[in-house]
Amino acid sequence: MIFGKSKMEMKVGIFVFFGLVILVAFVLLIGNFQTWTSGYNLKFKFTFINGVKIGAPVRFAGLDVGEVKDIKIVFSPENNMTEVVIYGWLKNVAKIPVDSTVWVNTLGLLGEKYIEIMPGKNYAELIKSDDTMTGVDPIAMHEVAQMAKNIAGEIEETFQKIKNKEGTVGKLLYDDALYKDLENAITNKEGTVGRFFYDDSIYKEVQELVSDLRRNPWKLFWKTKEKPAKIK
Repeated sequence: MIFGKSKMEMKVGIFVFFGLVILVAFVLLIGNFQTWTSGYNLKFKFTFINGVKIGAPVRFAGLDVGEVKDIKIVFSPENNMTEVVIYGWLKNVAKIPVDSTVWVNTLGLLGEKYIEIMPGKNYAELIKSDDTMTGVDPIAMHEVAQMAKNIAGEIEETFQKIKNKEGTVGKLLYDDALYKDLENAITNKEGTVGRFFYDDSIYKEVQELVSDLRRNPWKLFWKTKEKPAKIK
């Protein structure tokens, strides 16, 4: 009886052990545990991060290569201002040039915030572990709203000037003198506009120019080279 009881306890112990192993492996995989992948730490410095949270992805050239591990707010005596330092972990496969650009990006208009790194061109010098990259601060929503308000105000002001017969457009639409001057110029064949409508030579020249450009559009970008002066 004692031997049989010990054998049963051994079976239960083995079953519990393998169950715990499977559970731990599952938790590590779900949590993207970094023991399986070698990498390095990197710091990103901003003055405004627009809601980036711990665990947010870090992308390099549009590919997920790491994640945000910690976020701290610090005071910089050098710049005499408060800054936010994001501590990220990146895979070793991400070789970041020192002239790369980093900013806070958004998945969709109202989606998750993450760190985006656009690779530079100086691959002779790469970012090393524990280095700090200064990021480009995102535009806050209140600044976007203020910009939209300013644009709407400028449009309203422009339409108001037109209604008040001010400016070139307002005078053209409401000032009869400009209309009469244009009508007289066309009727009396005066000025550039009048000659264009009634002078066949100008019309033919313009027509020939347009036809030539259609046949040879490269002439729009061609600059005639000056011939060097002959040395006597």
